[in-house]
Amino acid sequence: MSDTRSSFFSSLSNCRELQFLDVSLNPLNVVLPVSVGNVSLVKLMVVECGLKGEIPKGIGNLSSLIDLDLSGNGLVGSIPTTISNLRLLQSLKLSGNKLSGFIGDNLCKLQNLGYIHLDQNQLSGSLPNCFGNLTSLREIFLGTNKLHSNIPANLGNLKNLLNLDLSSNNLTGSLPREIGSLKAMIQMDLSMNKLSNGIPEEIGSLQNLIHLSLRDNKLQGSIPSSMSSMSALEYLDLSHNNVSGLIPKSLEKLLNLKYFNVSFNNLVGEIPSSGPFKNLSSQSFISNEALCGSSRFRVPPCHSGTSKHRSKRKKVLVLILPVGIALVLVSIAFAFVWIKYIRGKSTDPQLGVDPSSFVSTRGRISYYELLQATDSLNESNLIGSGSFGSVYKGILRDGTFIAAKVFNLQLQAAFRSFDTECEVLRNLRHRDLTKVITSCSNLDFKALVLEYMSNGSLDKWLYSHNYFLDIKHRLSIMIDVACALEYLHHGCSLPVIHCDLKPSNILLDEDMLAHLSDFGISKMISEDESALYTKTLATLGYIAPEYGLEGMVSTKCDVYSYGIMLMETFTRTKPSNEMFDGDLSLKQWVSNSLPHAVMEVIDPNLITPQDNHSVKKIDCVVSIMKIAINCCVESPKGRIDMKDVAARLKTIKIQLLEC
Repeated sequence: MSDTRSSFFSSLSNCRELQFLDVSLNPLNVVLPVSVGNVSLVKLMVVECGLKGEIPKGIGNLSSLIDLDLSGNGLVGSIPTTISNLRLLQSLKLSGNKLSGFIGDNLCKLQNLGYIHLDQNQLSGSLPNCFGNLTSLREIFLGTNKLHSNIPANLGNLKNLLNLDLSSNNLTGSLPREIGSLKAMIQMDLSMNKLSNGIPEEIGSLQNLIHLSLRDNKLQGSIPSSMSSMSALEYLDLSHNNVSGLIPKSLEKLLNLKYFNVSFNNLVGEIPSSGPFKNLSSQSFISNEALCGSSRFRVPPCHSGTSKHRSKRKKVLVLILPVGIALVLVSIAFAFVWIKYIRGKSTDPQLGVDPSSFVSTRGRISYYELLQATDSLNESNLIGSGSFGSVYKGILRDGTFIAAKVFNLQLQAAFRSFDTECEVLRNLRHRDLTKVITSCSNLDFKALVLEYMSNGSLDKWLYSHNYFLDIKHRLSIMIDVACALEYLHHGCSLPVIHCDLKPSNILLDEDMLAHLSDFGISKMISEDESALYTKTLATLGYIAPEYGLEGMVSTKCDVYSYGIMLMETFTRTKPSNEMFDGDLSLKQWVSNSLPHAVMEVIDPNLITPQDNHSVKKIDCVVSIMKIAINCCVESPKGRIDMKDVAARLKTIKIQLLEC
């Protein structure tokens, strides 16, 4: 069969009149032959066909080629230099392969090039300086590679550039001031690099920019006040940097801003409260030095005082500081001795982890206070139940809404589940994970006190008649989940496998941001392991084949479950639906519909015939379903990882923002 498929390409040289060839989404699983067509070929699309081996040098003989797309395959080796012979080429898309080596200056000979998609490969070396000479460029996607260099200043020459993705590389140096010349730009993602120094004021000139992510860098200095001129901005992420100073009040002018994140920086002063800030939650501002403002942001109120009062406070501070330090040291020493004494007397022999060790916001809560908060675990406050216990809504004495997860200790597995959640959650810090406020534990009672999610679960929003999520909301939620999994799999010192992904474990806060919850059967992989075995099974329908058959779990099991959940979210059909029996499954049902019959499987309320942007939205859903299928490949090695998933879905979100 493979010989037949391979000869198919070889026979194309006989098709003298052939101009357009698209064999995408066919399982060819072959190596491209040295001769892949003829000089008449204008468009060659071989997307997600399981291509192997290297891109042949003979590709450079297709002198009429305008569009080349070999994305989503298993191609290896370097980009052949002969591609520079394709002088008419306008679109080069090689994303999602395993290409290595340098990008090289050869591509700069392609003066008609408008689209360079080389993301999700293993390319290394520098960004070619000559890219700034390709003034016809509209999109540059180089994210998720191993590039290491500065961002060339002459990229500012690209007046027609719409999308720039350099995320997940090792780029260093400063953001060039020339970046402010990219007036047409609508998306810029420079996240997860090592960029340093300040954000240039010139960035405020990007008045068409919709999406800007600079998260996870080493940026310093203040947030430029010029950003208030970026009137089209809808998404701004500056989190996980070393940004300091005030949040400019002028950012209240950004009326289109829907997502704003400056967490994990060194910001001080008052959080703006008008304009888009009225709709933001405390998650946008956590882990900063000294922010103050509205109580809904969970920061202390701001106190205005005269310089005279501040001077007096400083003098008092100088006088009492030595005494205070001495008292603190004595108190700490006493507390240390007392805690050791208490632990020696009351250690729970069944509890392998001290739950207080992961609590950062407050001390342990007493059993009596938890009963008060939940009206003695009244049935009217029950908001959910699972294999190991129940969850109750409550209100603490300070007015904080909580969700109390009470474990059923009649089940031995519940003890292990409590232990596991304590062990895992004490090491995790991420916006898209459910936050643990504190715990309550004694010999007869164990509970985790979680941040209350006022909008319930994704499962409720998908299947309750009184709720509805449009296509953009569903995609945003699934991006949040993808980011959470990307952090668990790639951002922790030891990778964490959730093991039980499903819509009921995706909780939505007041801003409809998604948070991954329930780590009761999760696993942590040690440094010398890539997979491990377990007898604990997750929810049927979401389990990867190797997990269900062999009990083997790895991060790829989460990827599989995520793919099933992604299909479910857009089809509004559970994998356990009675229509699926025998050979038909949710995965097969969706796969059979691609690419031309996707409207037959998606939620009929998602895209209506009256929708002015129905064609564009259908294209986006097709792309989403292709990602889901890639997540659910039978072999774990063949599945894409969550970095790739998150990056691809974010690109689709940008396309949807134009609808």
